[in-house]
Amino acid sequence: MSRSPGDQSNVRREYSKSALTRAALEDDPCDQFAIWLGEAQQAELVDATAMTLATANAQGEPSARIVLLKRFDAHGFVFFTDYGSQKGQELAVNPRAELLFYWRELERQVRISGIVEKVSREESATYFASRPLDSQISASISAQSQPIDARETLEARASALQSEGKIIPPEDWGGYSLAPARYEFWQGRPNRLHDRFSYTKASHGWEISRLQP
Repeated sequence: MSRSPGDQSNVRREYSKSALTRAALEDDPCDQFAIWLGEAQQAELVDATAMTLATANAQGEPSARIVLLKRFDAHGFVFFTDYGSQKGQELAVNPRAELLFYWRELERQVRISGIVEKVSREESATYFASRPLDSQISASISAQSQPIDARETLEARASALQSEGKIIPPEDWGGYSLAPARYEFWQGRPNRLHDRFSYTKASHGWEISRLQP
């Protein structure tokens, strides 16, 4: 009997590349993340810094999208966007969010949750100036997430702004930093007995727990 296109119940694969033990973990989750991100970049994975950003509005309705990590340290994970976009509007009323990194080739994922706040205007302006001119233009002429009549309208705006030369950073565009309160590191293992460890922020540091798969 043939299966319908919507039946994906037989799609699966085994995970066997590596293991993750408590002894192998760094005590600080930011250090552990740095190791894993470094290994993803050394493996030349495409978009190793791409992460899913999950937010929710005031009613608790979730939304998710891919953004790019631009800077991180123990204090926060930074990305840039239009403050008037859907994610910006949701973060304004509900600053709790979660990031998800998925490195398929390494059979790894990392979840990081916490409170999000805007970075300084100075940092936003500095990063904006470092972007390619075309990226500066697109950020300046697009009211992200808002309807528009046609692509040609955007292209006309871009062409007009390009002729002006230097681009001034828009007031409603800039960076956010997510301050981690919890991390989870996941390593795929055979037979779905995956290795999972969580780091939860406590008064004395970080509490590390192995989680059932």
